[in-house]
Amino acid sequence: MDLFNQADLFSKNEVRKIEFDLPGANVTLFKNFFSLEESNKLYNSLLQNTPWQQEQITIHGKDVDYPRLTAWYGDVTKDIKYTNTKSTMHLWNADLLFIKERIEQEVNVKFTRCLLNYYRDGKDSVDWHQDYKGDQRKNTVIASVTFGETRPFQLKHTTRKDLKRVAIPLTHGSLLLMKGATQDNWKHKIPKTKKQIHPRINLTFRWIN
Repeated sequence: MDLFNQADLFSKNEVRKIEFDLPGANVTLFKNFFSLEESNKLYNSLLQNTPWQQEQITIHGKDVDYPRLTAWYGDVTKDIKYTNTKSTMHLWNADLLFIKERIEQEVNVKFTRCLLNYYRDGKDSVDWHQDYKGDQRKNTVIASVTFGETRPFQLKHTTRKDLKRVAIPLTHGSLLLMKGATQDNWKHKIPKTKKQIHPRINLTFRWIN
């Protein structure tokens, strides 16, 4: 079922590259990185075939559900520690290899794992955070792919209060690249909304130097 369209764009299949001038960051958005036909097909396939998991986090001794569903994929199968929860890493499937190889042609990086997030409605979100920890944040490449509903991707600098927050609409079939020291200097989030919106699937492909 094709729930999403891009009729508001100049061309449904024209890739548009936008580079953001952010101090201490290297952030580039590719609109329509995947065509409308590809995006609809991948959204439906990932939604139906991903072993979505409801992760929980312990807060003040109480287990609380994450406001989204998740799944990990990578080069090898194993149990991994994701924040305060334990997850299973699944081997790449055909859909993810297709997406991964397309991105790797653009960035010339071999990604080793991918986190899938399923935002079921406007109540699902992710709060301010930085990916990775410590020195790992100083030189990373993260490729974020969106299929489904457009959600705003917000960024704020970790220390500089003089810099305004940035909101980047992540649309159906878009690719957002965050490279270099972006994770070291900027936090990001997907906020909640009270609007009635369609679901969204996000894939973040990861690599650490």
